[in-house]
Amino acid sequence: MTNNTRHIAPDALLLMGKHCPYCPTVLRSLQRLEADGVIGTLETIVIEDQPERAAELGVRSVPWVRIGPFELPGLRSEQELRSWVEKAGTDAGLASYLDELLSTGKVDKGMELVRDNAGALNALLLLLADPDTQLNTRIGISVIMEALEDSQPLQDIVDQLGKLTHHAEAHVRGDACHYLALSGSRKAAAWIRPLLEDTDANVREIAQDGLQRLEPDHNEGPASTGET
Repeated sequence: MTNNTRHIAPDALLLMGKHCPYCPTVLRSLQRLEADGVIGTLETIVIEDQPERAAELGVRSVPWVRIGPFELPGLRSEQELRSWVEKAGTDAGLASYLDELLSTGKVDKGMELVRDNAGALNALLLLLADPDTQLNTRIGISVIMEALEDSQPLQDIVDQLGKLTHHAEAHVRGDACHYLALSGSRKAAAWIRPLLEDTDANVREIAQDGLQRLEPDHNEGPASTGET
C-alpha cells in the first residue's frame, strides 16, 4: 500500500533549533512518518545555521513544520502530524487548515493560501456551508471575500455560491448572497433575485442591496417591503 501512495505523499519541512527542547520529538515523529512512506522527502533546517531561511519563511519560533500547504508551528504530536498528512491535497483538509488559521485571527495567512492555492476557495465554501463554523472563522471568510471583490476567482465560484442560497440556515443564505454581489458578475443576479422573497427579513435586505449593486437600475420588488 505504501508503494501505491508514495508518489502522492506530501513533502515535509522542519525548522528546528539547537537548544529547542521540543524539536527532537517532532523530528522523530516526522522521521517515522517518512519511514512509513506517508510523507515524501523530509528536509530539516537548523535555524542557527540557516537564519536566512527562517527569515524567508517568516518563522520566529521553533519547532515549525510545513506539510504540503500546511504550516504548523509549535509542538505537534505524531498523531496530529499524521492527520495533517492525510488531509493534504483535499478540500476538507484545506478547510480544516483555513478554519485553524481564521479562528485564531491569522487572516493574512488565510488570504495568502487562497491566492496561492486553487483549491482554497472551495475549502472556504465548505466552511461557509457548515452551520457550525464558528463566528471568528466566518468573520475571516468575510475579510477574504471582500478582498476578492470583483475578481475573477470570485466570479469563478458564482454557481457554487448560488447553490448556497438554498441552504436551510438563513445566515448561510445571507452570506452567500452578499458574496455573490461582491463578485460583480451579472450572472450572480439570477441567484440573488429569488432571495427577495426569502422567509428571513435580513436575507431579503441583503438581496435587495446586492441587486442594487449589480443592477443599479433595478426596481425594488414587493419583497423590499417585507420588513416591518
